[in-house]
Amino acid sequence: MKLLLLGLGLAMILEGIPYFLSPGKVKELARLLPGLPDSALRLLGLASMFLGLLLLYITRRLLP
Repeated sequence: MKLLLLGLGLAMILEGIPYFLSPGKVKELARLLPGLPDSALRLLGLASMFLGLLLLYITRRLLP
């Protein structure tokens, strides 16, 4: 449970960084997203999940 909460906290920090550093760019991106096809958004989501899974795997298996 502790690890889950730590991971959630880290995810929230990482998600908040763009809003803090560049809120104007985030708003611009939010305006562009509705114009993208669903398939493109799904592909971006799948790629993000895959890269996250790969990072977790590398961290757990290869680092001491």
